[in-house]
Amino acid sequence: MRRKSRSTKAKGISAAAHLDHPFAPQRIFSDDRIGDMHDLALKVLEDLGMKVLLPEAVEVFAVAGARIVDDMVFIGRDMVAGALASAPRQVLMAAPNRARDQMIAEGRLLFSPGGGCPNVSDRIKGRRAGDLASYRDALRLMQSYDVIHKLAPAPEPQDVPTHLRHYAMVKSQLELSDKPLTIYGRGRAQVMQSFEMIQMALELSDDAFAGASWCSTVVNTNSPRLLDRPMAQALIDFARAGQLSIVTPFCLAGAMAPITIAGALVLQHAEALAAITLTQLARPGAPVLYGGFGSNVDMKSGAPAFGTPAHIQMSIGSGQLARHIGLPWRSAAGAASNTNDMQAAGETHMSLWGAMMGNANLVFHTAGWLEGGLTFGFEKFINDIEALQTLSQLCIAPDDSDDALGFEAISEVKPGGHFFETKQTMARYRTAFAAPLLADLSNFGSWSAEGSVPSDVRATEVWQGVFRDYRAPDACSDRASRIARFIADGTAKGGAVIES
Repeated sequence: MRRKSRSTKAKGISAAAHLDHPFAPQRIFSDDRIGDMHDLALKVLEDLGMKVLLPEAVEVFAVAGARIVDDMVFIGRDMVAGALASAPRQVLMAAPNRARDQMIAEGRLLFSPGGGCPNVSDRIKGRRAGDLASYRDALRLMQSYDVIHKLAPAPEPQDVPTHLRHYAMVKSQLELSDKPLTIYGRGRAQVMQSFEMIQMALELSDDAFAGASWCSTVVNTNSPRLLDRPMAQALIDFARAGQLSIVTPFCLAGAMAPITIAGALVLQHAEALAAITLTQLARPGAPVLYGGFGSNVDMKSGAPAFGTPAHIQMSIGSGQLARHIGLPWRSAAGAASNTNDMQAAGETHMSLWGAMMGNANLVFHTAGWLEGGLTFGFEKFINDIEALQTLSQLCIAPDDSDDALGFEAISEVKPGGHFFETKQTMARYRTAFAAPLLADLSNFGSWSAEGSVPSDVRATEVWQGVFRDYRAPDACSDRASRIARFIADGTAKGGAVIES
């Protein structure tokens, strides 16, 4: 049964800010086969193990009873079962503006834009390395559309030295947006300083900070079966601080995972369970999401592919596995296209449908993502927002009142007539249908008379308008000012070197 979209009473925040899935989850495997895949993943962890490069993480597993051989960790199924029992079934992702808090749980639907991109592109300046100015512009776009529910780290500001970059990225998020925050898990020093900045900026007590997830990070395993030092460190540090780890193996079938969909899902599931287990050993009840970002590679070039049948099937299968263990889960859209063209749109739209059919609770890389994550495109972002707003409208159940059923309207119109002037149409026409952000719905003659402007040019005009008219939310400047001295002092002391 379709649920109505959650309304919000906050001034200026639309219904798109809080969404529930409109459709029931789909299946590609039987429940019995999903159970078999879960059991086989447990066997992978018990018999084959995970390579863990952080000695502290190996020690956490060892104290809990895992078998250790050098840096190979063999995790028993009882340990995994205990972790799944303590992992929360829902996670509150808190925002600086509490009206933008997001509860991540079964049935919820959240969108996050493209993340992790080192480059940026637009029609005006072309493709180039990401810098702080373009990162701040991207934040303005993320803030401006309610259908984007959390911030993403892209394009990454390459002009800021890595040991100082966390200062600039946290400050920019707090200064320009009031949505849930994202930080990188790049070593304990940077993570702890980022936590301190958030707590200071939002004036949170220690208990208040630990009581909700005020920021999140993505933890990618190094498929197959390897957890590196910074990712393992992030799992421990975020868990102990009560902040959200989004566990996401990146299993590309035929490359870092078996070439079959089922085999790739078994490996993904095993790696995710290992990482989830580490969070719960570090702190039982720590917020964590099950994640899957699986697709295939092009077997001619080895390049990642997105929006493919394999990508869609892995999204649906990931949803089945997440529901089997009872945890909310993260999926991802994506585009391999090198530019903002029909290929890019098709790949993103198809992968979005895979996430929708799999009932993903948090979908990453939904807007702006190009080149398999190497570039954040401004026109691509606007094109993708159009698609996300369409999906958000599907989350609102259609009116099925007596008036909506339309008998009186039908009775007003003679055979062969039209409904433009019925009482029902006149009462509803202003709000009956979603207004497009980007699409031009005029006929060819009107479109030609207006200059035959294609959609990519219209997209440029949209993001230029956002930048021109942008005003940061109230209280953002105060939040940023509270951490100015901390950043100045930290910078003078040399920042925090990223640990490898």
